[in-house]
Amino acid sequence: MSREYPLRPIVGVGAIVFSGGKVLMARRGNSPGLGNWSVPGGALKLGETLEDACKREVFEETNLTVEVVSRCAVLDRITRDDWDRVQYHYVLVDFVCRPAGGTLQARSDATEARWVSLEDLDGLKPMTRGTARVILDAAEDMRVRNISF
Repeated sequence: MSREYPLRPIVGVGAIVFSGGKVLMARRGNSPGLGNWSVPGGALKLGETLEDACKREVFEETNLTVEVVSRCAVLDRITRDDWDRVQYHYVLVDFVCRPAGGTLQARSDATEARWVSLEDLDGLKPMTRGTARVILDAAEDMRVRNISF
């Protein structure tokens, strides 16, 4: 199934990876959102679990292995073209993760990857719409649950 102008929504995952009060961000190397900063993530493969897809995508884009801590958000990403046709439609499941190994290096469809403090998140431009809010909500949830990050 084509990702552009799909016949039905595509299921994808996002990884909100926290470490030392910072979050892992990747600059997208492909559409949709080419050039935007976002959390690592991508589409589910047939037969793959959500958590396995999350781990795979983080590794493919950043060379890091992660431990999935919890699911934190389920959301829609719908992009329309100039004629109001649905160009992209993703249903995304985001997970909070912790790094487990590897050395940070942009790979695959990420052109850049870095750790960003939550205070500096607003200065990271351009950013995929809604990303900062999901990250900050996940950080607050971790604080409320008394889980260190």
